[in-house]
Amino acid sequence: MMGGMTMFVGRQKELSELHTRYQSDQFEFAVFYGRRRVGKTTLINEFCKDKNAIYFVGIESTEQDNLTLMSKAVFDHTMPGMDLPPFESFHKLLDYIVQLAQKERLILVIDEYPYLAESYPAISSILQAYIDRHFLNSKLFLILCGSSMSFMEHQVLGAKSPLYGRRTAQFKIHPFGFKESALMLDGYSNEDKALIYGMTGGIPEYLSRVDTAKTVRENIIAMFLNPSGRLFEEPSNLLKQELRDPSVYNSIIAAIAGGACKQSEIVNKVGLESGAVSNYLSSLINLGLVKKEIPITETVSRKTLYLLEDQMYRFWYRFVMPNLPALLAGRAEEIYEKRIEPELTAYMGFIFEKIAQEYLWELAARGDAPFFFFKLGRWWGNNPVKKQQEEIDIMAIGQNEVLLGECKWNNSPVGSAVVSDLMQQSKLFSYPQTWFYVFAKRSFTPEAIQLAQATPQTALVTFAQICAYYHM
Repeated sequence: MMGGMTMFVGRQKELSELHTRYQSDQFEFAVFYGRRRVGKTTLINEFCKDKNAIYFVGIESTEQDNLTLMSKAVFDHTMPGMDLPPFESFHKLLDYIVQLAQKERLILVIDEYPYLAESYPAISSILQAYIDRHFLNSKLFLILCGSSMSFMEHQVLGAKSPLYGRRTAQFKIHPFGFKESALMLDGYSNEDKALIYGMTGGIPEYLSRVDTAKTVRENIIAMFLNPSGRLFEEPSNLLKQELRDPSVYNSIIAAIAGGACKQSEIVNKVGLESGAVSNYLSSLINLGLVKKEIPITETVSRKTLYLLEDQMYRFWYRFVMPNLPALLAGRAEEIYEKRIEPELTAYMGFIFEKIAQEYLWELAARGDAPFFFFKLGRWWGNNPVKKQQEEIDIMAIGQNEVLLGECKWNNSPVGSAVVSDLMQQSKLFSYPQTWFYVFAKRSFTPEAIQLAQATPQTALVTFAQICAYYHM
């Protein structure tokens, strides 16, 4: 499938909630937010099609420019083809909207709301006044949408915002999981779908650029390694758009991608004060690019790790950035063969953990999980007996039960040692009941199967079985 096609995938839950609210015929105010390219606008367009809707996108410019463009959006909807002067003020424009929405359902979408609010800071207070005095008695369906996560969370949804408590729905739009991503990759083998999921991070816009008539190798070269490719400069472009100091952020992301996960390691690699690094990390977390992780059994921990939340960044910083000089010199094929292909199995280890976690949540949602769990994550810490650090890929915690999981993304069959190591690790905890789940890319050895059969509450799951569960 090539970019530009109008196939709409996923987001059924959000759409059905929007349609239900649309049917209410009362004032509704929905807030959408999520990182760039995640498909917010596509979802809103899908909802608005065949409906009475005015769509406006804020721009990084002056208050007057935004007023002119928003006036145009309103007139293009109500009086198409007429060339009318803009409204004198946002008050006048909103008065007109109030009239339009008195008798019939009207959707007003303000996309990239943070740009409008930065050009005209009073707009949030004005909207609040209009909601309280006029919109509540109208049939208006107001939608505000933005990519600046911290702006939307603090200045639209936050307790200090004039708009606080006015929204009737909010949608944080996340990247697709493996199951939805695969729907956009028809024609590929399931392993290839996993690989593409691992390098696009489930961002619909990137997935839509994949040409399934070409091999994964050809797509990686075309999208990431070719200087005119869609993702060749994407991370640096996004950082420039969002941040004032892109070069420092660049070094921090590169450090994390290179394996520096503790704050002290990041500080050493980038050579900045710890306090400054802490602020930079907070900004990256707000943008949804980095996540802070602690062992799942703890609520506060000194064992905090920083990981790249965005897998496209992880791929880019691992494979594109270190090879930029050679790629600019046109040596894409060579870089792919020597520097990328041999590393892909190792790169996919973490992605397979994500796929296995998504699968376990799906089991829980369908009532097929071994018990009800409310927390799922990773664990790491000290083994007091062996006096060494231990890591557990997956840990799901219920009331009195725990599930421990291990993931292996390699072509050879997974052996019994992996299963028995996981069983040993369960002694680090004291839950009344323990389940063991071992996930393999391809298969298990006869000894591993025998050990699992002899031990109650042990499941061996291949990647093919996960795909079959999703009917892929």
